[in-house]
Amino acid sequence: MALKLVFDKITPDLKKKAKKLEQIAPEATKHFKSVTPKRTGNARNKTKLQGGNTINADYNYATRLEQGASSQAPQGMTRSTFKFIKEQLDKIF
Repeated sequence: MALKLVFDKITPDLKKKAKKLEQIAPEATKHFKSVTPKRTGNARNKTKLQGGNTINADYNYATRLEQGASSQAPQGMTRSTFKFIKEQLDKIF
């Protein structure tokens, strides 16, 4: 009986990709905060990553900021964050 050794090249690559994918949500939250308008810092301070994959903007004027009420973020924060996420995914895959 012959013994055949097979080197698995796929699994290490998948593990690297999975690790990079796990980093996207925290990095996207940092990006979201960085493009959030800052007057008092309340909006940035109350923006948190929730459940490992949801950015929660927990302040009563989040919708107004997202709709462009501030000249600091006339396009809101979500569009820029989606673009950031897409760029990160493109780097991984």
